[in-house]
Amino acid sequence: MTQSPPEVAPAKKGVPLWAQVLVWVGVIALFAVVALGLRRSQQGTVQVGDQAPDFALPTFPGYGLDGASQVKLSDLKGKVVVINFWASWCKPCEQEAKELEEAWRIYQPDGDVVFLGVDYVDTEPEAIGYLEKFDITFPNGADLGTRISQAFRIKGVPETYFIDRDGTIHYIQVGPFQSLSQITSVVDSLKAK
Repeated sequence: MTQSPPEVAPAKKGVPLWAQVLVWVGVIALFAVVALGLRRSQQGTVQVGDQAPDFALPTFPGYGLDGASQVKLSDLKGKVVVINFWASWCKPCEQEAKELEEAWRIYQPDGDVVFLGVDYVDTEPEAIGYLEKFDITFPNGADLGTRISQAFRIKGVPETYFIDRDGTIHYIQVGPFQSLSQITSVVDSLKAK
C-alpha cells in the first residue's frame, strides 16, 4: 500500500501590514478628534478679556457693510464691534431686535461702531423675513456650518459680544437685552476708551 503524503494545510495569511497600519491610523485619528472635542467642551465660552476669534461673515444680499459681500472681524480693528448671535425661530431674539436696531441707528452715522448680526442654524428666507419684519439694517449674515458660533462657543441665542477697538471682548450679554440704555451704556464705555 502506498501512502499518500499527508495533506498540508494552506498557510494562513495574516492581515497585510498596510491594512494594520491603516486601522491604527484610523484609531489614533478617532482618539485625537474625541480629545479635541473634550478639550473644547471643557473650555466653556469665550470670556471677557479674551481676544475675539477672527472670522469672515458672508452677508445676506443687501445686508453687507458698505456693500461688501462679507465682513471680516480683523478688518474692523480700531472700531467698537457688537456681535449679536440670533435666529428667526428664537422668541427671545425678537424681544431685543428693536433695541439693537435703535442702537445701530444711533452709532452708525459716525462709523466708529459696527453691529454684526450672525444668524444661527436658520434658513436664508426665514432669516431675511425676520430682518424685514423688525426693519433691521445693520450688517447680517449666516453662520455657515456654525463656524463662528463654534469659535465663540456660544450656549444659545441670543448672545451678544461687545468688542473693543483692540479686538478684546469687553462685555457679553447672554439672553435678550431689556432696554436700549443697556446696549448704549456698554457701547459708550467702549467708545470712551
